[in-house]
Amino acid sequence: MNETIYESVQRAQQLLQERGMDTHAAELAMRSVAGMNQANYLASFRERISHETYSQFWAIITELLTGKPIQYILGEESFYGYSFEVTEHVLIPRSETEELVHYALQRASVLFGDQVIQVADIGTGSGAIAVAFKKERPTAKVTATDFSETALEVAKRNAQRNEADIVFMQGDMEEPLTQQKWDIILSNPPYIAEHEKSDMSPTVYDFEPQTALFAEEEGLYFYRRLAENLTPLMNRPALIGFEIGYQQGTIVQGYLQKSFPEATVEIVQDINKKDRMIFCEIR
Repeated sequence: MNETIYESVQRAQQLLQERGMDTHAAELAMRSVAGMNQANYLASFRERISHETYSQFWAIITELLTGKPIQYILGEESFYGYSFEVTEHVLIPRSETEELVHYALQRASVLFGDQVIQVADIGTGSGAIAVAFKKERPTAKVTATDFSETALEVAKRNAQRNEADIVFMQGDMEEPLTQQKWDIILSNPPYIAEHEKSDMSPTVYDFEPQTALFAEEEGLYFYRRLAENLTPLMNRPALIGFEIGYQQGTIVQGYLQKSFPEATVEIVQDINKKDRMIFCEIR
């Protein structure tokens, strides 16, 4: 094989670029099949690619060209510095959700100090929010729920993978949590409206689980439901944090303010200056 690692990656990136796809996926594919970290990958640019690596690499690129996300092909994704298994039964963890965890941890420190707190992640999917929060605040008692038994199995494996002690409960949204009160409840629920399907990338629409993407009532159903039903479940003080669609902030803020009239409800923008999170501080 005369082609170098660099040349193979460049050729793959060109194919991906021509189709408007993420060119970084080619590097991730090469690093995966060659078993390299970032430093080794850069140092090996000029090395000749082996037949085995070449074959495995181009098998992944062929799959990528169908639109399938690299995370599902490789079966993993990084979130908040931790490695997570991902399957087509769970959403791929995203950087915007890392920001939800970051700001929730900050606010938890202010509200609760070093206190041992009860935290719930509703609709946990891969377990990313629950695991990251537990790893960053080890004294927290973290519970994660999901309606999907298959998703919960993935989340359980991710907790084991990252040595995070988490209680998992199967059930519909807040329903498994009604036997006790909570200091923090976090959720990244489905929030895309049905009419927005035509605007979505096929990579997302065709491959990620639609039950984790779409919600009724113009994408607002779960926010309204949670705002109405969390009132008796929260301690004082308490924190509720949701990831939201960038055009949903004012409406979701209204839901929470109605249920918690004395609370401070704040819309927070993500790194791209879009409304992406909402926090309700109840005192």
